[in-house]
Formats: sequence, structure tokens, C-alpha cells
Amino acid sequence: MSDSTVIDKQDAIVTDPVVDARAREKIITARIGLLLKAPFFGQLTSRLELVNADDWCPTAATDGRKFYYNSQFIDMLPLRQCEFLAGHEVLHVVYDHLDRKGDRDARLSNIAADYCVNQDLIDQRIGEKINVVPILYDPKFRGWSYEEVYDYLYENADKIDIEQLAQQILDEHLESDDGNGAGKEGDKKNGKGRPVMSEKDLKDLKDEIRGAVISAAQSAGASNLPGGVKRLIKDLTAPVIDWRELISQQIVSVFKDDYSFSRVNRRGWDFDGILPGMKPGEMIDVCVALDQSGSIGDADSKAFLSEVKSIMESFEEYRVTVWCFDTAVYNMKTFTSDNIEDILEYDLQGGGGTDFMVNWDFMKDQGVEPKKLIVFTDGYPFGSWGDPNYCETVWVIKGNQDVEPPFGIWAHYEKEEMKKAA
Repeated sequence: MSDSTVIDKQDAIVTDPVVDARAREKIITARIGLLLKAPFFGQLTSRLELVNADDWCPTAATDGRKFYYNSQFIDMLPLRQCEFLAGHEVLHVVYDHLDRKGDRDARLSNIAADYCVNQDLIDQRIGEKINVVPILYDPKFRGWSYEEVYDYLYENADKIDIEQLAQQILDEHLESDDGNGAGKEGDKKNGKGRPVMSEKDLKDLKDEIRGAVISAAQSAGASNLPGGVKRLIKDLTAPVIDWRELISQQIVSVFKDDYSFSRVNRRGWDFDGILPGMKPGEMIDVCVALDQSGSIGDADSKAFLSEVKSIMESFEEYRVTVWCFDTAVYNMKTFTSDNIEDILEYDLQGGGGTDFMVNWDFMKDQGVEPKKLIVFTDGYPFGSWGDPNYCETVWVIKGNQDVEPPFGIWAHYEKEEMKKAA
């Protein structure tokens, strides 16, 4: 496809079923390619529902839950450039560009967002840089944040052809509404028309995306993430986060992960999208390991279990397996919606040293593979922190504010308690 083949963003396009079928197949193939070659992008793009948007969208767009596409535009793209486009939509969601825009100028904000996204995709070699249409790319912005690029554009607006840059924005950037749920272009009919997100949609989506981004990043590994994503993960998992919010986020992400694509079901390859390997609504399954080495009191552990109980009760089906550990594992008990009240009477055992690895040895020996392992500890292990590759791990660390576990995500317990009491 040559650079001269350009789609006119003003052209009205009528959907051709044959072209649409080819377009959907190409997107699905691109998503499979990303799952294999760039799992962070693959997992996140595969969770988006494919929606034909020929009636309003000249290229592509996303609202964080759906991948809107123009079938003619997708049909024009070589497969590798379709991978780039899928990654482009993912990063707009990951970086929360819609909500971060705030009171900034809309055109400059959209230009800045595209510069950052395209730079990260090129740096990470996600697909192939799109040349079917001109896109925004300038290597001088490598490593710049969205806000930094925006400020540069704003300060130099009189020296820049903003109109020309705006024409090079790759996709359609959706907007929020006025707060009452009404779209700027009126109500959609028969599911058609440009979507506009309410403030509630944005808030719900932000909470939903947090867990999905963290899970995808953990699966991909830090070395396979763009710099902007690494900074975002650090912000999302910073020790100052309330430990209750962290646990809630992570348990909610287990629920969302039941719709994830880390285990691909081949039966979905021949139609709308890639099916997840687990069916929606499967039971949430988490394990809780309580460090009972002596520095954590029974009151702290009971308060911790009470919070876990409250979070789990917001779901219909769940299983929480709890055990204590010091240099061995004690008193494994499983709680479900049928006996969750009993968790408050759980018998805490232990009181010796601290060997984190016993938790992983125990799980492997017992055949336990939780979707999340939540460890409540003082953060002073004797030796290894455990096996980073066995399961996703969430650490809640009491007292030791300087501790940063070598894997998983974490929050500190005592700092938040003191902050609330102040």
C-alpha cells in the first residue's frame, strides 16, 4: 500500500458486508499476533468488543470497552499496520487521555495524545508504523509525557500549523458529555452514531481499566512495557495507595479477568473475536496468606480479614482460601458465600520466623493455583520473597514503609491507618 493511498475523512462510507467481514478477520488476526508477540497489548486489545462504525468513524476509535472501526479503512491496512492501530487504541485507554484532557484545548490535547501513543508504539516495535494515512510522529518527543507534549505545543502554537497536525490524528477521540448522560450529537438510534461517554461511564471505566492494565503488565513483564506504561503502573501501585482500595481493585480485576484472553479459546477465531478461555461469571478464587511471624498482631489480621470479607460480599460467587505462615503453613481454610461469616472467627496460628517461600511450596504441593495471592506481612522475609512466575501476587505490608517487593504490587498498611486517624 503506497503513501498516496489516503482515505478522505469526510467521505460517507456505506458498509459492504464482504469488506466488513475481511476487516473483522484482519483485526482478529492482528489481535492474535499481538497476544503472541506483545502480550500486554494483545490482552488489552482482545478485551475490546469489535463494533462496525462506518456511519460515523473514518478510521477507528475506542471508548475503553469497544473497538470502533471503519471497515474500508481496516481493509486498506496491511496486517502489521493493523497491529499498530490496535496498539494505538489500547494506549489511549491505558493513558486515560479522555479524562486527562481536563480544560485543555481539545485539538492540542488530541495531537499531544497521538504523538505520545505513536512514539511508544514505534519504540516498542508494535506492528508497523502506519503509512496509509499520515500520522503524528516526532522523535524529539521520545520519553515526554502527554502533559509535557501538550505544554510544548501550547507554548509554540503560533509557530506550528495546528490545522495540519490535527488532520494527522490517526483515530477519532471520543468526548465526555455534560454530566447528565446526554451525548453532544443527540441520542443514538438503533445502536448507531458516535458514542459519547457520561462522567459516570468515565469513572467506572477508569476503575475497570486499572485492574486490567496491572494484570496485563504483570503477565507481560516490565521489560516489555512502554516507558509511559511503566510510569503509569508505578503510579497505580504506589505505596501511598490505600490498602483497602488496592485489594478491592485486585479482586475486581479477577472478576474482569474472567473475560480476559490470557487463555485463548480457539473456537472464537472464526467469527466476532477471540473468546476467553474462561466463561464469564466463573467463581472468583483468591488466596490470603497471613504472616504470623510475631510482628503482626491478631487485631491487625482480624481487621484485614474483615475487609476481605466486605469486599468479597459484593460478588455472588467466590472462594477465599486463607492460611497462616511463618516458617511453615498452618490452618488452611476455605470460605465461600455460604460460610463467609466464619472468616471472622478464623483461628490464627504461628509465631516463628518469616519464610515467604513456604507459601509457594505449599501451593505447588497442594495443587493450589489462585487467580490472586494476597499476602499480609511485615515485609521482612528470611531469604526469597517467593516465586514471581507462579501467580499474581498482592502484598499488603504493615509498618515497613521502605519495603518494595521485587515482584507483584503492594500497599502499606500502617501509613494509611495513621493518615485516617490524623
